[in-house]
Amino acid sequence: MSRISDHVNQPKTQASAAQTDFSFAPATREKAKARLALMGVSGSGKTWTGLRIAHGLASRFAVIDTERGAASKYAGINGVTFDALQLHNYDPRNLIGALAAAANAGYEAVLVDSLSHFWSGTDGTLEQVDKAAKARFGNNTFGGWKEGTPLQNAMVDALLSYPGHVVATMRAHTEWSLQTNANGRKEPVRLGTRPEQRRGVEYEFDVVGQMDTDNTLTIIKSRCPQLHALVIERPDGLDIAKTMFDWLNDGATGIDPSVYIDRATAENATFEDLGQLRTEVDSRGLQSTPFLDPATGTATTLGDYIRTRGLALKAAQ
Repeated sequence: MSRISDHVNQPKTQASAAQTDFSFAPATREKAKARLALMGVSGSGKTWTGLRIAHGLASRFAVIDTERGAASKYAGINGVTFDALQLHNYDPRNLIGALAAAANAGYEAVLVDSLSHFWSGTDGTLEQVDKAAKARFGNNTFGGWKEGTPLQNAMVDALLSYPGHVVATMRAHTEWSLQTNANGRKEPVRLGTRPEQRRGVEYEFDVVGQMDTDNTLTIIKSRCPQLHALVIERPDGLDIAKTMFDWLNDGATGIDPSVYIDRATAENATFEDLGQLRTEVDSRGLQSTPFLDPATGTATTLGDYIRTRGLALKAAQ
C-alpha cells in the first residue's frame, strides 16, 4: 500500500503572487475553531487530556495516532469514542494527507497524537533535511533546509487551516532539576522545558498547556482570557473544552471553508470564477485548507487546487 505522502502535492517553493489589496476594514470577531496544544514528558497525561478535550469540542472526532495505538487504549472510557488512523511514517506530507482525509470524512475535530513525530520521527522534517543535504547539497545541512522548511511550513499551515477543531500533543524535551520536596529534602524532578518540534511552533496555537508527571496542567499561553495562566491538577478536559467552546463561539458567524471548496470544484466554474475565488481565499487565509481532490482522490490544499485547475482551464481556452 502506498504512503499518503505519495498522493500529496509537493509544497510550492516559489513565492506566491504579491498581494495587491491593502485596504483596511473594521475588525470583526468571528466564530472560530479550536487550536490547542498540550506538551509534556512521557506519562504526564497528554493523550488522555487531549482525548477528553476533543470529545468535549465535537461529538465526532478523529485521532491521527503516531504513538503505536496509545490513544485507542482509552477508547470507550467515560464515553470517549473516536475513529483512529495509525501512521508509521512521519513525512510531513503524510499529516497533510491524513488531515485532508479527515476533512473529507467530515470530522468536526482531530487530535494529532503526537505532532513531535513529524519533526524528529522516521522521515520527519529533520530526516528530510538530512536526506536532502546528503543527496543534493554535498552534506550541507543549510542546503537541506531549503527542502525541509517548505515541507514543515506546509504541514503547519494545513494543520492550522483544518476546517474543524484541532488538538495536538507534543513531547517535551526532558531535563532534570533538584527541587525541595514536602519533607525538605532535595530530589530530582523531571521537567519538560520546550516541545519536541520546530522551535516556536507553540506560538501558532491559541492555547498551549504544559503537563508534568503529577498530571498538573499549566496554561503557558492563551488567547482565551478564561484560561490564561491557569494551573489545574488532574484536569478534566471536558471543562477546558466547554470554556474554549464558549469563547470560540462568541462572535459573528464566519465563512465555512467548505463553501469555497464547493465553488472551486463546481463543474461549471470558469477561469475568471477561479481567479476571483483565489482572491477571496487568499484574503481569508484559507489557501492551506486540506481536502481531497474529487477527481483523483489525492490530498491537496484549496490554494493549490484553485491554482492548478485555473491553469488547466486557461490552457483549454
